[in-house]
Amino acid sequence: MSEASHASSLDAEQVGYKQSLGRRHVQMIAIGGAIGTGLFLGSASRLHSTGPALLFSYAFVGVIAYLLMRALGELVLHRATSGAFVSYMREFYGEFAAYVTGWMYWLNWALTGIAELSAVGLYVQYWWPTMPTWATVLIALAAVLVINLLSARAFGEFEFWASIAKVSAIVIFLAVGLVVVLGRMDVGGHQAGFQNLWSNPGGFWPSSGDFNWYGPILVMSGVVFAYAAIEMVGVAAGEMQDAETEVPKAVNAVIMRIAVFYCGSILLLVSMLPTSEYKSGISPFVTVFGRMGLDWMGNLIQVVLIIAAMSSLNSGLYSTGRVLRSLGMAKQAPQFTLKMSSSGVPWAGIVMTSIVYLFGAVLNAFAPDAFEIALEAAAIGVLFTWGTIFLCQIRLRQLVDRGVIPKSPFQMPGSPYTSYVGLAFLVFVVFGMAVSGWQSSPYFWHKTNFIVVVIGIPLIAVALLVGWKVVRPLVVANTGDRLKAVWSDNGPTYGGATVGAGPDSTRDSSSV
Repeated sequence: MSEASHASSLDAEQVGYKQSLGRRHVQMIAIGGAIGTGLFLGSASRLHSTGPALLFSYAFVGVIAYLLMRALGELVLHRATSGAFVSYMREFYGEFAAYVTGWMYWLNWALTGIAELSAVGLYVQYWWPTMPTWATVLIALAAVLVINLLSARAFGEFEFWASIAKVSAIVIFLAVGLVVVLGRMDVGGHQAGFQNLWSNPGGFWPSSGDFNWYGPILVMSGVVFAYAAIEMVGVAAGEMQDAETEVPKAVNAVIMRIAVFYCGSILLLVSMLPTSEYKSGISPFVTVFGRMGLDWMGNLIQVVLIIAAMSSLNSGLYSTGRVLRSLGMAKQAPQFTLKMSSSGVPWAGIVMTSIVYLFGAVLNAFAPDAFEIALEAAAIGVLFTWGTIFLCQIRLRQLVDRGVIPKSPFQMPGSPYTSYVGLAFLVFVVFGMAVSGWQSSPYFWHKTNFIVVVIGIPLIAVALLVGWKVVRPLVVANTGDRLKAVWSDNGPTYGGATVGAGPDSTRDSSSV
């Protein structure tokens, strides 16, 4: 084995990618990741069940999301890679950790993408009730597939304009809402105003009747998924023209965007109507504009919902293609996932995910109850990915403090305690999912989140262990049995490593 076998191999997965994402793409990918159907649609049921204290829930989870982005920023400026979390777990925790991380992230996006694809069909039926869902599914999938197969820049352009549409809709709502609330205008027979924060039925933090005092705390386990995809900047970093400059700007801007877009929207929604007026399945923005007689704005929000779902689909194909290629290079995914086009697109992994999307959408049409459980299982993938980011940041800082590797130019504040807070919160979310799932229905098989946590997590763990048994001999052969992390507490685990080693980091130099 050559001592130099680690020396440039962590960068091997970057070969073939084009650094074509510019400043405006990066900024809008960061914004777009934070704004989606979780805000435009999902906030309705949470407002109804939680009351004005939902503002507290979104604000607190927003702080956790900011810590996550700071942890990710430190990792990206340590080493920008399209393998993202998979590559970082390989570098700091070894091959098995990278394998689990990659497939959990793929599972998350595969299931989320199927849901978004099905949702597009339902949204389109708002205007064309007779439009068959299968036709919408095919058109939507074909559109995002073509965009992703063109180039990373085409993906960035789509996200740029999708984010412009989402942000514009929120800005229009914030402007109209502020005028209505400050002017204490009439909204469907109800006087708007900040007094509604405490005069809402049950008060600011309702705890009587159908409400529980822990409601706003427990609902955080659902709110966290409204912020899912905010970590997309980490995957896109490998194809940025100037990651060192743009990532810190995007990360630092996230906290303000969360405060303005999320918390500002929730504050105005609560101030305009009693929270009992918001119903699950109907965008709260559509509800408000409908009460104000501005049906055209409600129609605009429906368009934005379709754009948000398409944006999520687009991001899913983009990220899974790159993560599958990272796994493929380490012999942890089928080898055809390594195939890249001349424009630097890992097209084979993207096509593989799109086929899963298609079959999943068909399955969803025939067994929606079964799919609901599968969709909630995707949430576990989000939590796992966020957990890996915090874990990798902790390990990176440990190695920096020991002088093993140079420090990242963009360090996370309060480390390691801020990452420990993030990890503790994620554990709480899993607990919250189980509790809220148990309370959701008197019938066991309808206690979806409880089933996912108590039965789903062990089943996923067993599936991953069986998969590892299958691929382990291939990984051992590929790495020369170098399955451990690239770094030990005292330096390179196997000798000869430099900062910048990758998925093939453990291969013999003759094969690099």
